[in-house]
Amino acid sequence: MADEDDEIILSELSDEDLVLQMQDDLYDGMKEEIEEGTRILLDRGWEPYRVLTEPLVGGMTIVGHDFRDGILFVPEVLLAANAMKAGMAILKPLLAETGAPRMGKMVIGTVKGDIHDIGKNLVSMMMEGAGFEVIDLGINNPVENYIEAIEKEEADILGMSALLTTTMPYMKVVIDTMIEKGMRDDYVVLVGGAPLNEEFGKAIGADAYCRDAAVAVETAKSYMARKHNQVAHA
Repeated sequence: MADEDDEIILSELSDEDLVLQMQDDLYDGMKEEIEEGTRILLDRGWEPYRVLTEPLVGGMTIVGHDFRDGILFVPEVLLAANAMKAGMAILKPLLAETGAPRMGKMVIGTVKGDIHDIGKNLVSMMMEGAGFEVIDLGINNPVENYIEAIEKEEADILGMSALLTTTMPYMKVVIDTMIEKGMRDDYVVLVGGAPLNEEFGKAIGADAYCRDAAVAVETAKSYMARKHNQVAHA
């Protein structure tokens, strides 16, 4: 335990140091400190979107990378995700009021037969942090769930996740069904999960394989930028 003298008083830190401290606190899953830091930055006049992107999404990006590299494990990632949610709970109503930039809409879910959701949850949170609206279908999704959701929500992007080699092929079932229904070209399809790779993504007809949450966000952003450019030049 740290001595009383070593205790960090968040309100006494500069903006820059507070952001770094919040990223550390998020990494350590310190929910109350994240709530306090979020409020301090808002009180100092920070835009809600900036609070979301710099300390929170910045922190979760580090968590995502260390999870991928085997430095962090599932329990730590869950703690970090809970701390992030605490900050998001404060920011969400403010983001709605300020009309934070909406990049696009994504439907995401783990495929049928697979009940793993840590990676998917990280992607969902980071996508929200990047300005996307995210509809999370949860785990164990048959093809009907995906088709119904992307049509109903008028999504731009479909994200599918799998952590088992046995459930990976189901992604192709979903994409083939989209082709049969003549709707494949209306959506960007991103796939991810530990056993996947780029070759698999190409083989099943996905637009891109995303090795982690940070890559998923960048990939989604680049596809949406391209789409907005096409609309602008149409």
